[in-house]
Formats: sequence, C-alpha cells, structure tokens
Amino acid sequence: MSKLVSLGLKKFLRTMKKLLPILCIALMITSCKNDVKPEIKEDLTQTEKAEFAIVIHGGAGYIRKDNISDEKEIEYRQKLEEAIRVGYNILKDGGTSLDAVQKTINILEDSPLFNSGKGGVFTNEGTCEHDASIMDGSNLNAGASAGTKTVKNPIDLARAVMENSPHVILSREGAEEFAEAQGLEIVDPEYFFTEKSMKALERVKASEQKKMASFYDTDIQNSKFGTVGCAALDKHGNLAAGTSTGGMTNKRWGRIGDSPIIGAGTYANNKTCAVSSTGWGEYFIRGMVAYDISALMEYKGLSLEEASKEVIQNKLPSVGDGKGNGGIIALDAFGNIAMEFNTPGMFRATMNDKGELYIGMFKD
Repeated sequence: MSKLVSLGLKKFLRTMKKLLPILCIALMITSCKNDVKPEIKEDLTQTEKAEFAIVIHGGAGYIRKDNISDEKEIEYRQKLEEAIRVGYNILKDGGTSLDAVQKTINILEDSPLFNSGKGGVFTNEGTCEHDASIMDGSNLNAGASAGTKTVKNPIDLARAVMENSPHVILSREGAEEFAEAQGLEIVDPEYFFTEKSMKALERVKASEQKKMASFYDTDIQNSKFGTVGCAALDKHGNLAAGTSTGGMTNKRWGRIGDSPIIGAGTYANNKTCAVSSTGWGEYFIRGMVAYDISALMEYKGLSLEEASKEVIQNKLPSVGDGKGNGGIIALDAFGNIAMEFNTPGMFRATMNDKGELYIGMFKD
C-alpha cells in the first residue's frame, strides 16, 4: 500500500513540475491585469468632460483699474455678460458651437465698447476696415474676411465664406460683393463712426508726428485692444472659435492683422482646442499663436493651460523683442478653459454647463 502511495506522489510531483511554468505565466498575466486596471480607471476619471462651455474676450491691452471709471467698468461687465449668455443659451438648448460663437460675437460687434463692428477703430484715412474669421473644429473648415467697410457684422461674412464659397478668405470689395449676394446686412460706412475711435486716431497721429518709429508703441501702451472673440464646446462634442476686429488705429496701405488669419487669430480642432487671439497682430501672425497652442497639445501632449502659458508668456514676447503683447481665450475638448494674457488686463468671461458665470477685466 505504501508503495502505491509513493508511486502516486511521484506521479503528482512530475505533473506539477510540467504545469508550474504555465501556472507562473497565468499568475503574471493576472498580476499585470490587476496593476493596469486602476491606472486606466484613474486616467478616465481624472478629467470629467463638461457637457458644454463657452469663453469670450473683448480685447487685451492696457486695461487697469486706475484708468477705467466705475461707470465704464459696469458697462463692460454688463455687455460681456449679455454676450456670453446668448451663446450659453444656444449651447444649453442643444445648439451648435458655431451658432454660439457667431451670435455671441454679434452682440460684441454691435456694441461701440469694443474694437469690432460698430466700435471699430479708424484707419489713417479715417475709415473703418474690418477683419473676421471663424473655424469649425469638427472638420477644420474655416472662413474669413478682411478689409470690409460696409458689412455690419463681419463674423456673419466669415461664416458665409466658410459655408457658401470654395474659399477660406475674401477681402475688400470682393468680400463686400459676396456679402451682398449672400443677403447679409450692408450699412453706410458712417454707421461705424464713434467719437472714441476718432479721438484715438487723433492721438496716434499726434504721436506719429513727434516720432514716426514709435507711434505704434505709444498706441499699444496707452490704449486697449478691443478685438472680440469666442470659443465654444457644444453638446455634440464639437469645438468652434471666431474672432472679429477693426484692426489697429491708424493702420494704412490695406494692413491686415491676425484676426482673419487661420492659425494666428483663430483656430479650432476637436482633437485639441479652440482658440481666439487678441493683441498686436503682426507678432501673432509671426508666431502662429492659435495653431501653436493646438500643436503643443497634439504633438507634445501638453494640457491646454500648459500650452497657452508657454505660447503667451514665453514664445510670443520673444517673437517681437518684448513687443509681442496680447492674449488668448481657449477651450479644449473636455471643457477646460484658458484665458492667458501678458498685458495689464483683458476683457473676458466664461460660462460652464452648470451656469456658473465669471467676468474678468484686470489681472486678478
């Protein structure tokens, strides 16, 4: 009997010896799976995707508490809130990010407070020439217009170019002809006249006479930029961005800034973010600011906040030997928001899917 037990034990040990490598492999696989699961779960729950979100700007520049009256500050805050609530309601009701961007910018274009539409600054000849652009992050489609003098709402023209033409950007008389054919509202150039813009032109011209080389510097340091812009994320997961401006006071020779340049003043891509820029356009063009933020996210894996800070605080100033002044608003696919600027202030506002409103003007 003991002999049989001994033989059985030997057989069992031989079998276990054969099975041992298989059991070890199985244990390793099980162990790896257990290690990976918490990491994947943690990554998925680390950033909660917002249902929708919206962010706007009304220009960055020399915006300080000590050079804006309490009454004027209230006006700006009220208009920023009015504008962003228009876009918020569109998004809340399931509307598209493109509609939210366009309709929000319309409110800012119709206000003389900002350098776009009604409040556009004057060229050297005393006229208003407007630039605008819009981009759809779902398909990278984009449209823009430049140098128009009679289109009441330039952002409407930018969207029409995107959706109803084979082109990306139209300019001056050709853009106005297209706008009329699209049934957009056309106004007399006098509609855009404001005393504020005229006085700004007079100040810059006076500075120009004193020292030609520095008149742009003087304008930048003593005036705000009022370019307007918006970025939105809708319930369908699509991003969009748009920008509208009157450009730079005393501009001449048909100067075009960054606002209608896709990748400089405006950019949107569902993979990364939607961006609208405001500031000294020449340097935003050279730095391709809006696209650069997206590229840092896509190719280097930076967060929206990290990419925005890198471009606005580090890269942009170096592009213009310290003259690369301005800021951006941006929104990523999760609803995270960035409002980065290297100037004393920037008119800005945000609303999230919980209805929480933030309005800012100064560095705070």
